[in-house]
This record gives sequence, structure tokens and C-alpha cells, in this order.
Amino acid sequence: MNIFLRLELDCSPDAAWSALGNPAVFRSVLRPLMRVRSLDEGGFPSRWDETKVHHVSMSLFGVLPMGKQSIDISYTQRPGGVRMVIDQGEPLSGLLSFTKTWDHRMAVSASAGGKTLYRDRLSVRAGILTLPLWLGLWALWQYRGAKLSKLAKKWG
Repeated sequence: MNIFLRLELDCSPDAAWSALGNPAVFRSVLRPLMRVRSLDEGGFPSRWDETKVHHVSMSLFGVLPMGKQSIDISYTQRPGGVRMVIDQGEPLSGLLSFTKTWDHRMAVSASAGGKTLYRDRLSVRAGILTLPLWLGLWALWQYRGAKLSKLAKKWG
């Protein structure tokens, strides 16, 4: 099943692109609902490095462990000035580890008035658990979208 977000962010495409590569933004859009902790030596980098797989643990409100996940980022550009972040990481333990498919892609491109068109797609499959998993992730994606919209105003 797929979860889609399509938002117009009140910032430039360059600012949005920079934010998508920043682990601090990743953590901010999940807080306080989810707490994310780096499992890598040295903690979070200042920018996701596409030559390394990053490992994190996640917990609901910082209390209920949700499991570990790898984050495997690649950056690409598509025709028409569309820049994409593709995360080919996967859940490693906990509730999300029941997934058989995890494909997350985020794209930014120019929109009218110097704003940014942001698209976010998560495709998940977990056998008979797909629907309940999708429902929880759909709610989380709506939360993320609202936080992204709010934060983007500060990115300029």
C-alpha cells in the first residue's frame, strides 16, 4: 500500500532540498511523537551521506521502543528540475520489521511564487499486517507533513 503527501512548502526548492538531507530535520518532523537516536559511532552526521548506511533506533514518545531501522540515502535528479531523496533502508527490528517492502521517496521542485512542491511516497507491504501498519504510518505521515509545512517557513 502507498502513502502519499503532496504539499506546497513556503520556502525555496534549494532550502527544502538542503533540509531533506539534514538528519536534524528528519528528527524534528517526528518529534515529540517519535524519538530517533543514532546507533552509529559519532552520532548523526550533519548531512545524510549516500556512501554510508546509517542505523537508528526509534521509540514512541521516547518511551515505547519501536525498533531499529537502517537509513540508506541516495540523491538523484529527474527531468524538469525535480530532485529526489530515495531511502532504500529498511526496518531491522521491532514492529516495522514485519514489512516485506519499504520504499520511501521524497521529491522537491519549484512551485509558483518561489515556493516548493514537495512530494513524499512511502510504499509498504507486510502481508496480512499491511492494513494495520499502513493505518499507523498514514497517521505518522500526516503528522510529518504538518511539521514539514511549519518548519519550511523558517528555512526561507
